[in-house]
Amino acid sequence: MDLKYTRKNVYKEADGKELEKIYSFAEGYKKFLDSSKTERDAAVTAKKLAEEQGFKPFSFSEKLKAGDKRYFINRHKNVFLIKVGTEDVAKDGVRIMVAHVDSPRLDLKPNPMFEDSGLCYLKTHYYGGIKKYQWTALPLALHGVVMLRGGERKEICVGEDENDPIFYITDILPHLGAEQSAKPLGKAIDGESLNAVIGGLPSVEDEEDKEAVKTAVLNLLNKKYGFTEVDLQCSELCFVPAGKARDVGFDGALISAYGHDDKVCAYPEMCALFDSNSPHTLVAVFADKEEVGSDGTTGMQSKVISDVIETIAASFGANPIEVRYNSKCISADVTAAYDPAFASAYEKRNTTFINCGAAVSKYTGARGKSSTNDADAEFMGWIRDIFEDNGVYWQTGELGAVDIGGGGTVAKFIANLGIDTVDVGVPVLSMHAPYELISKADVYSLYKACLAFCK
Repeated sequence: MDLKYTRKNVYKEADGKELEKIYSFAEGYKKFLDSSKTERDAAVTAKKLAEEQGFKPFSFSEKLKAGDKRYFINRHKNVFLIKVGTEDVAKDGVRIMVAHVDSPRLDLKPNPMFEDSGLCYLKTHYYGGIKKYQWTALPLALHGVVMLRGGERKEICVGEDENDPIFYITDILPHLGAEQSAKPLGKAIDGESLNAVIGGLPSVEDEEDKEAVKTAVLNLLNKKYGFTEVDLQCSELCFVPAGKARDVGFDGALISAYGHDDKVCAYPEMCALFDSNSPHTLVAVFADKEEVGSDGTTGMQSKVISDVIETIAASFGANPIEVRYNSKCISADVTAAYDPAFASAYEKRNTTFINCGAAVSKYTGARGKSSTNDADAEFMGWIRDIFEDNGVYWQTGELGAVDIGGGGTVAKFIANLGIDTVDVGVPVLSMHAPYELISKADVYSLYKACLAFCK
């Protein structure tokens, strides 16, 4: 019996067969990432994969029965996958896994288009916590929808295909950047300067047109998509990094990509729900708006999660309060992996490490545990037992040193419904950067953790 706790490196522990599973699972994850850069994209991908697994559309008026597999897409950005088990939901509750599929990005402003000095630009308003300087001089793709009069929706995705153009935000050259370099890092790039170049070829239709490049771009957009400048006021368009997920290192043990936070948790929870033969009723959620507080109709502060639980309860004549009280939830969200390049930001004994498995965070929040769900000892013990009984590699840790900062997840919103909840996710390096870094061993460990939770 080991009396001392020792964190294990998954790659050191894994045999050849396990290593093959780790790398194979990562290939599916990379494909999911590349097709799911925004929450809308993720909803489309999840729907496609769910239908391939035999899932059918969910209705709040439907009476569910054991064996039913349903999906619900809330306003194109929030996904619920439901698998009805044979256990009594009143006594057993529901096993819930929640991850978010929105990521930091650059949204367009309502009136974004302008011309200056022979170039046409789109103005942006950053979404979520970013380091603004990281988004300059970077290949960008444009994703989203534009609504035309009468309700017609135009889907936009430009910059992902190798034959597409990309978009670009300029930065000042170092030869002229002395004043910028003297500023604090957080103020070197101003939010109002994050304007993406989208055109440089002027229209020749009107020699007196002082915005000839803008006119030419609008003509191109109108010809291809049928919209005018005013239609941009009824759009959801954003810039995201244009690159694909790539293996990192000579051994390919790591993955760099945009949007690991939090699709690196969404994909394992979805796969676990698909693969599980559990007698429990399972619900996997892809949430929106986590990066900006989880508000709105598609965020986890909305009533939709309660409505889904109440529909399940009503199908079996159960009291929804009792169902919620007996339910359990994994809030599947990332945490900060220890980075030796910035060691002072972490407390090494209480942080998580790349390659050491799924990361369990008893609490998140900031400094004095403000704004957190703090999972109780009984639920932590239950989680530990199911992980260890099922060979899950896992570790615990906090998001940084106590007085440095902190962060939040959707856990507290689920816990506020009276549902036992704990954060279980994947350690990430360079979190919220345009390209983040994770371990293939850790994303596979989270899949095994979610599978054990379902079981």
